Amino acid sequence: MDKKNKRIYLDYAATTPCDPQIIKAMMPYFTKKFGNTSSVHQFGQEARIALEKSRRFIAQQLNAKRQEIIFTSSASESNNTVLKGIASANKDKGKHLIITQIEHDCIINGAKWLENNGFQITRIPVDKEGKVNPKDVEKSIKKETILVSVMHANNEIGTIQPIKKIGRICRNKRVLFHTDAAQTFGKLPIDVKKQNIDLLTASSHKIYGPKGAALLYIKKGTRIDPLLHGGGHEWGKRSSTVNIPAIVGFSQALKIYQKKRIKEYQRLEKLKNKLIKGVIQNIPNVKINGNVSDSLSNIVNFLFLGIEGEAIAMHLDIKGIAVSTGSACSSESLLPSHVLKALNLKPEEIHGSIRFSLGRFTTEKEIDYVLHVLPEIIIKLRKISPF
Repeated sequence: MDKKNKRIYLDYAATTPCDPQIIKAMMPYFTKKFGNTSSVHQFGQEARIALEKSRRFIAQQLNAKRQEIIFTSSASESNNTVLKGIASANKDKGKHLIITQIEHDCIINGAKWLENNGFQITRIPVDKEGKVNPKDVEKSIKKETILVSVMHANNEIGTIQPIKKIGRICRNKRVLFHTDAAQTFGKLPIDVKKQNIDLLTASSHKIYGPKGAALLYIKKGTRIDPLLHGGGHEWGKRSSTVNIPAIVGFSQALKIYQKKRIKEYQRLEKLKNKLIKGVIQNIPNVKINGNVSDSLSNIVNFLFLGIEGEAIAMHLDIKGIAVSTGSACSSESLLPSHVLKALNLKPEEIHGSIRFSLGRFTTEKEIDYVLHVLPEIIIKLRKISPF
């Protein structure tokens, strides 16, 4: 490939391309089996069969019941439903919720909204590698606590949290436990029963499925009010005409991912380790943000001392390489990453950080190319850096 036209995508944590096999599986539900699942005629029933088949398969992968899975439009919607729905339905018990300092923006901002509406929020700190201490969660739980929300793995640094331990603490304290598994669903084994999970969020577009489809697992018997009111779809927990093509795509994406999961995890870990080794050996004054050993196989966040991360990202883009300075959901903001801030990094260190996230179509040749051009970019930028 001509280097001038090279396009290397290393921002899979932001979103993934839709797998051609998944698009093929979705197509009939745009054109031939397009019915509304609420309709009693054959068009509607065809759509309903596809909906429930998808729901059953996804539930099995979580060791959940079919009725415990509701489909939403995004992980942000699922997370907002959890925070606001649990708060609304359980305020008679208490008005205290616990989150961590490194949750996704939709949890962070949803918690702020609740605070403005009379609820109390405790934000658990993390260590320098982005890890939550379960003991900190236990100490923060009080009589009025109704929910603890801790993400399974962080989208910016990849650090995996001890959710089984945290879930057990919450179960013993009779407090609901939610985990945002948008980055881990399909990639890591999840069992809602063994891991003591009451509510879980997952998203299609992180596993090569379409955008516009996500899920919320709600353990049977959990009191939660809906975010959307209407015709009572999804057992009254999420009204809206169901997006059948996207849900079929979501289910198919998970099916494909499950077949490849272990080999894919090992392959990406090998590529990530090659990237880390190459960067550390060839570029001075560089650190890794987060936990290197206990992290996702496809995410690594580098801190290049003395340079602006945005400048690195732009120079890499000129070379055809797409990376991120943080979460794509908040990249338009000029504010420093709240995740890196929670690691106690200095402002100039936060702004000098770059996230590389690998995926299904990442090749070893692409990593070689990155390791070829990146040192030149860093040398060039450090020569002109005001830091």
